[in-house]
Amino acid sequence: MAKAFSPSCDRNQQPILDQLSVYFKQAQQVLEIGSGTGQHAVFFAKYLSHVTWRTSDMLENHGSIQAWIDEANLTNLIAPFEFHFGKHAWPDLAVDAVFTANTTHIMQREDAKLMMETVAENLPKGGVFCQYGPMNVDGEYTSEGNRDFDQSLQQGGYGGIRDIAELVEWAVGMTLVEKVDMPANNFLLVWKRE
Repeated sequence: MAKAFSPSCDRNQQPILDQLSVYFKQAQQVLEIGSGTGQHAVFFAKYLSHVTWRTSDMLENHGSIQAWIDEANLTNLIAPFEFHFGKHAWPDLAVDAVFTANTTHIMQREDAKLMMETVAENLPKGGVFCQYGPMNVDGEYTSEGNRDFDQSLQQGGYGGIRDIAELVEWAVGMTLVEKVDMPANNFLLVWKRE
C-alpha cells in the first residue's frame, strides 16, 4: 500500500516534537496509540533517536504506516500492531511513555474513557503520557472553529471533542502536569503516572 499523507500531520509535527523533546527526554520505549498515516512515527523516531517508537492502529491503517517505516529505514521504529481499546488487551510491552495525537475526539466517549483508564493503569511509576488534539476547557470550546469541528465530528458518528476536566476524572492514577497551548486551537496534555 502507498503512503497516506495528512497535511495537518505535516503542519503540527514540529511543534509537537518541540514538546516531546522535553517530556520524552528520559523515555526509552514509546507506544503510539493511533499511528494513523505513519508520518508522526517516522518524524518523531528520527529526531528522538534515544527512544524505541512502537506504532499501533487498526489494521486498515497498517499499510500506510508500514510504507512510511520502510522508506525511513530507522532502527528505532517498530512495525505496527493491531490495537483498539475495548477489543484488545494492553500490549505486553515494557513501555515507559505513551503518545497519541488526534484520537481522543475520534473515539466514542466510552472508548476515550477506557483509553484514559487503561493508560493510567499500565504506565509504570514515573511514566509519561502525551496527548495531543483539540480539547474543551471548563465546558467551553476554545474557538468557533472547534465548535464547528465538533458538530461535524458528531454528525459523522465520531465521539467529539472531550473536556479536559472529563479526562482528568477518568485518568485516576495519573496527574495532569502540563497543559501546553499548541497551534490551531490544540493542546498537548502531559500526564505522569503517580
